[in-house]
This record gives sequence, C-alpha cells and structure tokens, in this order.
Amino acid sequence: MNFPFRCPACDAATTVPYADTGMHDVRCASCRARYALYLRQHKFETLFDFGARALLDGYGREATLNFASSLERALEFYLRATTLERAAGTDAPLEDAQAALDATWRTVASQSERQLGAFAFAYLTREGRAPDFLTPGALGTDFRNRVVHRGYIPTRAEVDAYAEKVYAITTRLLRDLGDAVTHAQLEQERAFEAHLLALPDDVQPVFLEHSGILRAARHATHGAPVAAPANDPGAFARVLQERAPLIERLFTKMPKRH
Repeated sequence: MNFPFRCPACDAATTVPYADTGMHDVRCASCRARYALYLRQHKFETLFDFGARALLDGYGREATLNFASSLERALEFYLRATTLERAAGTDAPLEDAQAALDATWRTVASQSERQLGAFAFAYLTREGRAPDFLTPGALGTDFRNRVVHRGYIPTRAEVDAYAEKVYAITTRLLRDLGDAVTHAQLEQERAFEAHLLALPDDVQPVFLEHSGILRAARHATHGAPVAAPANDPGAFARVLQERAPLIERLFTKMPKRH
C-alpha cells in the first residue's frame, strides 16, 4: 500500500510505498528534491490500518491477514515496551538493553507460539495476573487459521467479529502499558536518529504522524491511573465508522480486481 505525500518544496502530490522500517527515501518527480520520511507509527498500528482499509474496500481475506499480523506485532510491542521500561529503572545503558532485547527476540522471531509464550510470562510478571484473553476463543485462533492456512473466504460479519477481538485485545494492552508505551516510542526515535545522522546533505528529513485507528500515544497516562479495560464488543465498529474518512485519506485507492 502507498500513502499520499506533498513535496514541501513545490507542493507536488505523489504517493510513497509504506516501508517496513517506517523510514522512506523519496525524490519528488517535479522538483527532484530528496527527502527522508520518518513515519511515527508502530508496526501494529500500520497493519491494523491496512486491515481497516482492506475491510472498507471489501477485501475480507486481506483484512483478516492484516488484523492477525497486527495482533502479533501488538504482543511484540508490549514485550519491547515492558522490557525497556524495566531497563530504564537500572543503571544499564539503554543501548545495552536494546541489544539484549534484539538478541533475545531473534530466538523467537520466526515462531509465533514462542512469542505468545514469552508475552504471557511478561504480562504475568508486570501486571500480576494471567493474560486471560489469550484463549483460542478470545484470539479468534480457529477463524484466523482457516483464513490464513486453509484458504477460507470469510464473510464480512466474520471479519468484523475478528477485527473486534483484535481491537479489544490491543486497546487493553495499551491501557495496561500506560506510560510504558513511551519506551517503545523512544526506541523508534533512536532508530530514526541513527538513520538521520547518516543522511547526505542534500536530503531533507520530514517526520510524519498518521492518526489512524490505533495509536499507542493516546494511552500514555503521564502518571494518571490507568482505567480498567471496558468490555465493549461494539467498539471497533463505532471507531471504524467514525474514522472511515480518515482511513480513506491515509492510503491511495486500492485497485479494483476484475
């Protein structure tokens, strides 16, 4: 998928393919100015917006795949945020904590079940309670596996129900994290900084923020008590209806299939 961008120098409109790293190298086709675009959006946020756009465009399988990937990356986000939160309370340099985190993550990066187990114990350690939302029913595991592995073509109602599950779990995690989300945000900013310092002199940095459906920054409490997650099964449907115009603007139009 691509997102729209206007050149700061000549205001020419163009589209930019989403990059996995959130860092995008762009040259304006009109004035030839070069830019490094830094998208302040975490992977799970981007993937959830991909799912929402696919759902709005009527692509149920694509939406399901993106929602499933978003949930996996939300669990990783929780792990990274809480690990760096603990490291911030020690005298160890942040660079060492990040290096240890990256090395440990590589041992589970290709195995989703190991990631789920790592998350479960991290959640228990931090929150003091078991993650009761990790049951196959709450995760929509059977539906996900039928779509992902068995080629099942879901109905719109099934995709909506699965999106509700993913949305509910992710927003619960973000509420539980509270200010800890800032540690994962700092990790992203450090990656951007390293890229920025290596830029040639003729490349202008531009920082972008896409306020999609899920935004970790909204849940930073700055010391205020974290509200208990609400059991609201219709939350995603209302949010999607409210932000559908925004989601439409975040992406260039998906081509119609024939």
